[in-house]
Order: sequence, then C-alpha cells, then structure tokens
Amino acid sequence: MKLLNLRLSSHVWLPTGKSCSWESRVVIEISKRYSSSSKRWQARQAKDKYSREAAVKGLKSRAAFKLIQINEKHKIFKPGQSVVDLGYAPGSWSQVAVDLTQPNGRVVGVDIIPAQPPKGVSTIQGNFLSPQIQAYVQEFLRNPNRGRAQSLNHFDDADPRSQPQADSEVEETEGYIDRERSASLHIAQVDGGNEDIPDIAVADKTVDVVLSDMMMNTSGMSFRDHAGSMDLCRAALEFSFNVLKTGGHFVCKFYQGAEDKALERQLKELFQNVHREKPESSRSESKEAYFIGLRRKHNASRGAVLSDQ
Repeated sequence: MKLLNLRLSSHVWLPTGKSCSWESRVVIEISKRYSSSSKRWQARQAKDKYSREAAVKGLKSRAAFKLIQINEKHKIFKPGQSVVDLGYAPGSWSQVAVDLTQPNGRVVGVDIIPAQPPKGVSTIQGNFLSPQIQAYVQEFLRNPNRGRAQSLNHFDDADPRSQPQADSEVEETEGYIDRERSASLHIAQVDGGNEDIPDIAVADKTVDVVLSDMMMNTSGMSFRDHAGSMDLCRAALEFSFNVLKTGGHFVCKFYQGAEDKALERQLKELFQNVHREKPESSRSESKEAYFIGLRRKHNASRGAVLSDQ
C-alpha cells in the first residue's frame, strides 16, 4: 500500500487570492479585535457629554465632574484649604481642588503611578500603602505653608492642548492595589518590615480635605474587586484619621458590596455626617460609588474608627 504524505498547509487563502501564514492570520484577527474595541471606546467617548466637556475645559478626564457634582451638593471646598488627593493620577480631581481652594489653597497629590502634575499641585510619587511613604507625606504636610501656591489661573482658561487627556476608567495592565502590594512587600524585605508610624499631635493636623479616587482594576470577580476596594478605602480612612483637622472632610470612591456597610460604620465614628453618593456623571453600569464624610469629630477614638468589626 502506498502511503500518502499529507502535510497541513501553514498558509491560508485570503479573498484577494493571496495567501498568508497562519501566524499572520492570528495577528490580523487580534488586530481586528483590538481595533473594534478601540473604536467602540472612542465612539462612547465621543457621545459622552462629560468627556467632551472635559476636553473643552482642559481637564485631565471626565472624572472631574464627579467631584464637581459632589461638591455642589455637599460644599466641601472653600478658599485657602489644604487638600490631599490620594491616587491623583491623571490629575482631574486635583485640578478641581486647585480651582476651588484658590486663593492660597494647597493641593498635594500622592500616587505610585508617574504622571505630569496639574498646574498648582505638589505631588509625591510613592506607594501609598507603604507606612514609610505615609510618614513622609505626613511630615510634608506638617508645615501648613509647604506646597501652597501663590497665584494660579482658572482651569477653564487653560489651553486644552497643554492638558494631556486621560480616562481614569480605562483599564491598565496591572492594578493599582497590585502595584502597591508588590511595592509594600519589597519595602518590608528591605527594611525588615518596620511599620511604625509616629502619632501626629492635634496641632500638627493641617489637612482640611482628603480625597481618594483610588480603585483597583476590575477583574470580573465581584468579591475580589470589592475586597480590594475596601483595602484602599480603609488605608485612606486611617490616613485621614492621622492628618485631618477637626471639621475636615473626606471623599472616597468605593466598589459596592457586602463590606461597605462596615466601612460606613467606621466613617460614622470619625465624621458627624456620612453620605453615599453616585454622581450623575458616574456611568450607570459602573459599581463605583462614593462615601462623603463631613466634619471630622474632635474626640473620635482611633480604636472605634479603625476597627472593622
């Protein structure tokens, strides 16, 4: 019997009559998929009124309108305030804070992700979950005049071409909290895990508003996403306990889920009033929401605030 020597072709034929390799076809299919996804994102952005308005006003992203709408309802900002923006990149919340605290306001942004700071914002690049970075930020804040700009222009007058556009809702290859945890592990290995943070005297608490727009990238697993969000919120809450003046305010983005009730109870131990908000500019399909803590209590107990029981 004569055996047939059959071999699968590594080429496929295109409608044009030309052939291409199997590998090339895979690349073409992947390219089409990414191109289609990009086009859908661009189409959504083009239709979204907040994205269009952000571009016109020179804002870093549409997320600015979430903070603007929260402030319109709760009157968080006023001239001369000292503000800390945790997870500030790309900088849209910091832009809003700079505008609403002038004249003589101070805005300090903290983020592990390198980003060009908006005009008038002092920034610290570092792992916020690291106790050493938190201690550094607290030391920076002790001097109430440090990082305070003298004169700034309204962001409405900024040239949009000089303000790089970004969308904080675009997924990154590695989540914020994953970067933070990796960096924390590295620091612990280097310095032996010393996590002592000096207590701050009441007189040294110089911050009027703490903002946290930190959020891990969604994984498709609701429980994991929610748990990561709660970790970031509680880190921001502890930082707020350490630096906020009596009467100070707190705004924190969170991913809704079972644990947010416990976080709300903790917030009520520190603030006179606590509100849940989902601003109009927050996409309806998103599970994000915001806690707003108003007027820090003078005699709040660390144990009561930081216990999640």
